[in-house]
Amino acid sequence: MVQQLRIIVSGKVQGVGFRYFTQMKANTYGITGWVRNLPNGNVEIIAEGNKEDLVLFLNSIKDGNPFSRVSRIETAETNEISGFTSFTIKY
Repeated sequence: MVQQLRIIVSGKVQGVGFRYFTQMKANTYGITGWVRNLPNGNVEIIAEGNKEDLVLFLNSIKDGNPFSRVSRIETAETNEISGFTSFTIKY
């Protein structure tokens, strides 16, 4: 069953390739949706996929890439499914 998560990632996650890293991990686990920088320095992710793949995706981004430092991840399940066909970076 497909579900959608809204994920907020805090830490040193802007200007370090974190969005590209997130997109790569999403593609690895078959996750669709998008990622974008927020004005407050956090990164927002909307991710859709089955529960098992979402757990793998979340675990993979917790450590970040070698240049980032993830200090906190907040996740919330949404009540909608957008039916994304890919995972994109929003600017």
